[in-house]
Amino acid sequence: MSDGFDRAPEQARPPRAPPSSEDKTPQQISESAMAKPQVAVAPVLMSKLSVNAPEFYPSGYSSNYTESYEDGCEDYPTLPEYVQDFLNHLTEQPGSFETEIEQFAETLNGWVTTDDALQDLVELIYQQATSIPNFSYMGARLCNYLSHHLTINPQSGNFRQLLLQRCRTEYEVKDQAAKGDEVTRKRFHAFVLFLGELYLNLEIKGTNGQVTRADILQVGLRELLNALFSNPVDDNLICAVKLLKLTGSVLEDAWKEKGKNDMEEIIQRTENVVLDANCSRDVKQMLLKLVELRSSNWGRVHATSTYREATPENDPNYFMNEPTFYTSDGVPFTAADPDYQEKYQELLEREDFFPDYEENGTDLSGAGDPYLDDIDDEMDPEIEEAYEKFCLESERKRKQ
Repeated sequence: MSDGFDRAPEQARPPRAPPSSEDKTPQQISESAMAKPQVAVAPVLMSKLSVNAPEFYPSGYSSNYTESYEDGCEDYPTLPEYVQDFLNHLTEQPGSFETEIEQFAETLNGWVTTDDALQDLVELIYQQATSIPNFSYMGARLCNYLSHHLTINPQSGNFRQLLLQRCRTEYEVKDQAAKGDEVTRKRFHAFVLFLGELYLNLEIKGTNGQVTRADILQVGLRELLNALFSNPVDDNLICAVKLLKLTGSVLEDAWKEKGKNDMEEIIQRTENVVLDANCSRDVKQMLLKLVELRSSNWGRVHATSTYREATPENDPNYFMNEPTFYTSDGVPFTAADPDYQEKYQELLEREDFFPDYEENGTDLSGAGDPYLDDIDDEMDPEIEEAYEKFCLESERKRKQ
């Protein structure tokens, strides 16, 4: 026996023209009037989809890296091309860092075997991190991972040492860069923010296993802030605000541990710029917001404050979430009003006139409405059938 999959689908027949009313007999006319309308069956359409169709990629997405990456570095003629392709891939898909960084480092360990190759690797990552605005954080994470997983350790220095040397090259011209033209300052600002990300993400493991940050970067950031505030043009000040929002809390904690008051000096300098510098109004607002942020401990809330009972005296937001009541005249009042007790007592006495109702009119006495009690929660069968037809018709129209 042959099943339904062996037979070709029947070809849809063309519809036959119905006979005209002149050709029908009275009996046929009567029968046609009483006959139920026939539902037309749509012809079966064969799908043009194929399992052999090429894989779909969104517009702007390039699969060259993914294919080459799965095959290793054999498709790349040079190390710079392989590294640059991976950096571009991370820029477009930063979420792939966790899943692909390990294989990338293993490939580099088999390829980066000379001082020149390591220098090229450092330069490529540095350029990407300072030329692509959104890559500074990812670049700092990448540098931290490679500093712990690259096995090459030449006499000229390991990966972290060469990276810090490259940063020092830019650091030594900080004063000239802060006074330079707009293009020079823009490049300098990208370096400053990348150094801030490096300070937060570059981990240095001590001999006892403890993890610390690079002190040399802490000193460098302090001097970079001096260079920016010494030339108080708008873009320099904006860069300083960004850097302090990024690293301010960590820097202040580190300075306090050493007994330094560097952050106090920076905030004082910020306030002086607001008073004296000829910067724009918007930039002055940014500086004032920075001072306010620092006065709130950089937005951090200590755990000890959660255990202290809030009172109107020690918490300025004590009455913020209090409910609002209304007097008989419609005047709103809260617990913060001096005559709150008197107004609230009046409200309670007014509610005594309606003891069985809440404010929204809900009956609390337990006595139900005879009419409402007769209403059954279940849907009438006829209404239920009509509702199901409505849902099916809506679904059919949606799929069309």
